[in-house]
Amino acid sequence: MSGDDVFPRNDDVPHVNNHPGDLSLVKHTADSKDNKFYGVLFLGAVTGISAIIGFGTTVAAVRKKDPKYFEEGVVGVRGTTEAGVSLAMRALGWGTVYAVTGCSLIFYGIWKLSGATNAYEFRNKMGSLLPRISKKDPPQSRTEFEGLNDFLTYISEEWGKDKSGDNNK
Repeated sequence: MSGDDVFPRNDDVPHVNNHPGDLSLVKHTADSKDNKFYGVLFLGAVTGISAIIGFGTTVAAVRKKDPKYFEEGVVGVRGTTEAGVSLAMRALGWGTVYAVTGCSLIFYGIWKLSGATNAYEFRNKMGSLLPRISKKDPPQSRTEFEGLNDFLTYISEEWGKDKSGDNNK
């Protein structure tokens, strides 16, 4: 039995999206603003919830570890102009603003320099610029290590060896 008998040809598959090469059975609505809005809303909600859980977990661990100094950081100590928590929150806020703004400018600049108008074009342009990662099936070298020392020993011994298999020359 050949592979052609097992899988249907593109001509035999019903075209939901009126594109001959499209094998999906779900109608694509890529231009729908509702889908984009809900996608952004979902990712924003997941990011926000993750940040709140991470920050809350960290504060709870610090409070449990040393409650006396934690309380001094919240209330403040005589002779200081600002409590430690308010100073840390202000620094965290400004750091977040700088990080998000900087990364957004970098990503927007790369997007504009690529000349792409949508994510599909950007993916294709970056795929043509960046080197391809070849898949070696099966891998030609070790993939399992006992620990970091085993991995570093393997790298140091294998560095510079001939990979062609002609080590007898």
